Amino acid sequence: MKVIPAVDIMGGSVVRLVKGDPANKVVYSSDPVEMAKKWEAAGADMLHVVDLDAAIQTGSNNAEVISKITDAIKIPVQVAGGIRSAESAKEALEKAARVVIGTLAYSDPESVRKLAKKYPGRVVVSIDQVDGKVMVKGWTESSGVKVADAMAQFNAMGIDEFLLTSIERDGTLQGPDIATLAEAAAFSERVGVIASGGISSVEDAIRVKSVGCSAVILGKAMYDGKVSIERVKAVA
Repeated sequence: MKVIPAVDIMGGSVVRLVKGDPANKVVYSSDPVEMAKKWEAAGADMLHVVDLDAAIQTGSNNAEVISKITDAIKIPVQVAGGIRSAESAKEALEKAARVVIGTLAYSDPESVRKLAKKYPGRVVVSIDQVDGKVMVKGWTESSGVKVADAMAQFNAMGIDEFLLTSIERDGTLQGPDIATLAEAAAFSERVGVIASGGISSVEDAIRVKSVGCSAVILGKAMYDGKVSIERVKAVA
């Protein structure tokens, strides 16, 4: 299981939101590049870099900062947030190892098929869910699509890795949604599930691994010092 720290960027700073709410924000650093270097030095397998301004559509983005991160570190960078066109996905993939697609996947599924064919193994589809239903547009609208149905649809298009975020757990330190993660991980041995949302301890990471997830994203618990990359790597 890969250990992937999240670097969420808003207004050029590293922040964490609770349940995706911009009004419930904690700023952890004004230097995302140094933070990325710190997590790389701690042994991260990959970085999950989220452009929150682009995701929430504040009218700005952090593309320049993200480009500096990809230049500054050697481990792969997975970019997410505001990838709402095939062109923006292609632009992201010029610098990043992988791109995470959310809203675009549900509004224009055919673009996912084309991207997966052109960039095999480099496109991850985001499944941000509440009560088993996929949310889109920065977690503000329900797509009405069930998690399992979304996985089946996009796997048939060539997607073999999904980022599953339980929105109600994100930033809460209440523990991961093991039931939903287990169901998703059981979908197929050929499909990887990246667990995100609610990780609060090494024990949570062990539970995520035990149900078959291919990777775990560390966020608030890591920033608050409740869990370390080194300790999670030891059990991953």
